[in-house]
Amino acid sequence: MRSTKITDCPAPVPRRAWICNDPAMSARSDPYQRIYAVVRRIPRGRIATYGQVAALAGLGDHARQVGYALHALTAGDRLPWHRVLNAQGRVSPRAEPGGDRVQRALLEREGVRFDAAGRADLARFGWQPRAGAARSKSPSRRRGN
Repeated sequence: MRSTKITDCPAPVPRRAWICNDPAMSARSDPYQRIYAVVRRIPRGRIATYGQVAALAGLGDHARQVGYALHALTAGDRLPWHRVLNAQGRVSPRAEPGGDRVQRALLEREGVRFDAAGRADLARFGWQPRAGAARSKSPSRRRGN
């Protein structure tokens, strides 16, 4: 039997990096659940990048992990996975034929437009979460400070 050492465990994700206001978020340790919580917040007609979702979920620069999490979804999952694009604003190629066309069609139905090279304008359609969304309450200020 192999014993587990402290060094075998991944480093904890810093809580200050989380953006989701879900009160149950702090109780979840599964990175996929944090990713899904961020993706649920992306509004219709907006897009986010894999790297942006990773950062907001407290996973640093692990954009590829977002791709793995979205790939693990089943057909019955009601998550707006199609709103996540690569850093160039393009739909990433899929292993299954036609998957990229489905994603693009879903985004176009929501009003996201693509140029002739297949890129969505991140400046125009990119999701920018509210600045204070990561905090439950802002600290109160006293007069005179």
